[in-house]
Amino acid sequence: MRQLKKQSAKRVQDALETYGYELRVIEFDESTRTSIDAANAIGCSLGQIAKSLIFRGKSSNEPILIIASGSNRVNEKSVKQAVGENLGKADADFVLLHTGYAIGGIPPIAHSKPVRTFMDEDLLQFDVIWAAAGTPHAVFQLTPQILLDMTKATVISVL
Repeated sequence: MRQLKKQSAKRVQDALETYGYELRVIEFDESTRTSIDAANAIGCSLGQIAKSLIFRGKSSNEPILIIASGSNRVNEKSVKQAVGENLGKADADFVLLHTGYAIGGIPPIAHSKPVRTFMDEDLLQFDVIWAAAGTPHAVFQLTPQILLDMTKATVISVL
C-alpha cells in the first residue's frame, strides 16, 4: 500500500483500521475539496459524496456534524427540529478546534473532540459512498451502513 502524504489523512486511515473495516484512504493530485471536485476526481455521482458539514449550535455553542449527500443543500430551518436547536455558521477556527481538520477535508470520523452527528437519509439509497479523509485531496470509499456504524449518526432529512 502506498504511503499517505499528509498526517491528517494518515490519522483518518488509522481510525478506519481501529473500527475494523478494510477501508483505504486514497489521495488524489486533483482537489476533492468540494462535492463536485470529489465526484469528478473519483468518477462517481454527486449524490454519492458524503460531505461533512460542521455547524455551531446557536443555543449550546457546540459543534454539530451533518453528513449530507453531495447533491443536497442542508436546509437549516428544516433540520432544526431534528437537531433540537438553531444552527449557526461555524468559522474555520471553530471547525479546526472541534474536529482537528481544516474546512475542505473534514472526515466524518476521527475528530479531536466528540461531535453530535446527523446523516442525510438520501445517502442510504447508494451501495457505495465516498467521504473526505482529512485533506482537500483525500477520500475513502464505504457503505452508508458502515458510515452509520462508525459515526452513530441520527438519520434525518436535510431538505
